[in-house]
Amino acid sequence: MKTLLLPVSAGKLQLSHRVVMAPTTRMRTVKGGIPGELMIEYYRQRASQGGLLIAEATAVSPFANAYEDAPGIFTDEQQSGWQRLVEAVHARGSQIVLQLWHPGRQSLPELSAGRQPIAPSALIARDTYGVVKNPQGAYEGKLFPEPRALETSEIKGLMDELRQAALRAKAAGFDGVELHAANGYLPEQFLLDGSNQRTDNYGGSLENRARFLLESVETLNAVWGPGRVALRISPSGIYGDMHDSNPTATFRYLVEQLNPLELAYLHIIEPRIVGPDDRESGHYSEPVASRDLRAFYQGTIIAAGGFKPDNAESMLQQGDADLIAFGRLFTSNPDLPERIRHAFPLTAFNRDTFFGGDARGYTDFPAYSPLPL
Repeated sequence: MKTLLLPVSAGKLQLSHRVVMAPTTRMRTVKGGIPGELMIEYYRQRASQGGLLIAEATAVSPFANAYEDAPGIFTDEQQSGWQRLVEAVHARGSQIVLQLWHPGRQSLPELSAGRQPIAPSALIARDTYGVVKNPQGAYEGKLFPEPRALETSEIKGLMDELRQAALRAKAAGFDGVELHAANGYLPEQFLLDGSNQRTDNYGGSLENRARFLLESVETLNAVWGPGRVALRISPSGIYGDMHDSNPTATFRYLVEQLNPLELAYLHIIEPRIVGPDDRESGHYSEPVASRDLRAFYQGTIIAAGGFKPDNAESMLQQGDADLIAFGRLFTSNPDLPERIRHAFPLTAFNRDTFFGGDARGYTDFPAYSPLPL
């Protein structure tokens, strides 16, 4: 029996296998950031008995969005759409966690009620793009503008938004929530010294820079309790113009602080992936982030980032992670756990249909059907 197919617990989540669907932005909501029938079908197809799906990055505020047609969780209509999606997933015997997202300086005013983006400091995420529609209705990239540095007094309001999103996710029936603190989004913007030049209690020392992220986790724990809150990080991330003077020390410190918080899991993006793309340098061809942080974090680890079944299995057997999240492969193989179980061939994904569009390259990938003998 492959380790990938053995049961495992992740906090309060009791799973029959370790093949997790990673959160992948696909921009397929109906108007208003509401999950509709197309999204419901996509998630339903990928649900498996005893499996875990991590729903895509979902905006916690109407004033924070980087991608047109990305979902939200701040209106009754959005919550209702998610509830129907969760019910479809549960009917297939799977569990599902919602990834809560505030892009911070990566927000676009056009998608955020016209408001200037906010950030720890007024530093632009250079050479990074959000996605809007042009007058012809086609998606196109747009550079992010200069953000406004948050006042210390405003942070409580951000925590209130996060709390309300967590309450809505709970009411919609999710099995837990995952804070998106990777890929250059707001919690990571506070954590790294390349994006945080503050001089108050949320800047300067490593302890202060980690405060916003840790308070966010505590806010979610107050709603969900232990074992239902998770965190996603990218220790080698550069997406979103991110950098830190000592990322090794920063992330080792962070995960040590997470130990008492009783997360469901820590979700770590390996360095061979940068945002939606593979890192060009072959130097990071092997997964290393989970291996390094394992010594400092005592809980369950999900590793993500360009895995295929064979190297995912090796990662688990070496003990560097407990579960593996697959993104692109799950897009084109809705029955991925069963394909791994039976060594069925894998269908290649179509990158051209990842972001926005209709059913093509989204819900039209069939489950594997062996030819009759």
